[in-house]
Amino acid sequence: MAITAFDFEKPLVELEQRIQETEQQEPRDDVALAQLRDELEKRQREIYAQLSPWQRVLLARHADRPHSMDYVNALMTDFIEVHGDRFYADDKAVQCGFATFADMPVAVVAQQKGRDTKENLVRNWGMSHPEGYRKAMRVMRLAEKFGMPIIVFIDTPGAFPGIGAEERGQAEAIARNIRDMFTLQVPVICVVVGEGASGGALGVGVGDCVLMLENSWYCVISPEGCAAILWKDRAMAEQAAQHLKLTAPDLIELGVADDIIPEPLGGAHRNPDDTYVNVKQKLEEWLMKFVDKTGDELVAHRYAKFRAMGRYLETGKEDV
Repeated sequence: MAITAFDFEKPLVELEQRIQETEQQEPRDDVALAQLRDELEKRQREIYAQLSPWQRVLLARHADRPHSMDYVNALMTDFIEVHGDRFYADDKAVQCGFATFADMPVAVVAQQKGRDTKENLVRNWGMSHPEGYRKAMRVMRLAEKFGMPIIVFIDTPGAFPGIGAEERGQAEAIARNIRDMFTLQVPVICVVVGEGASGGALGVGVGDCVLMLENSWYCVISPEGCAAILWKDRAMAEQAAQHLKLTAPDLIELGVADDIIPEPLGGAHRNPDDTYVNVKQKLEEWLMKFVDKTGDELVAHRYAKFRAMGRYLETGKEDV
């Protein structure tokens, strides 16, 4: 199946087509084929080494990109899903449950998008309702009770802004989760696998560490939303992305994210299997840093991590 290509990838698509045509020629010109493959690899490295923030946003939204449950199914075994928040309903935009990872039981919270329109209608395009956040906290508290680490996969364009969601306490549900995640006495590892937009992501994003895939993004607002507010024009989204500091390298520098998970050349959708391997390695690495800590140590670390965000030092002034 052909992979959808963005405008900045069109030179690569043209080279891939030429390679395919050369492979089908009789007799086949192996010298020309080798030259074309070398040229393709060179151009790939040039293009993907210089991606703009907006281009990374596009890759994070790619229709073929692995979703949260793809990672759960690839990396974990014995997944048992928990349904409902025991207050109102079962939010299909977030899947929660328990599984085995690295030979240990873990709790899983996975914000889940759909693959097509029909599935997206069920998953609400990955936009959680209040009951989704309450379900997530229900599972987190169960994990705390039984001493299980919690792994959160973040991929959402934002919390659902509908009237019904607001009436059922969307802001309260997100705020309560943020507050309560600081108190969890077990390790919490958060992984941004695609989009991490606003409170929709932060409502399940308070962890001992925040890992980001190379082409994911994490920010207080989407580029389109920012452009609509600042310039009254969503078409300015590319410029907004440039200023929002939403990419993984930016957030490492700002102290918001802790590590970057590398993706195969061209993005996670080009080679999901290699991406799963990279995610597994980083998850195991970071999980081992926290599994032996006491509950009090974890809480203290979590508070210190988030309190340090936004801290800066002024220099060049005389002491008063």
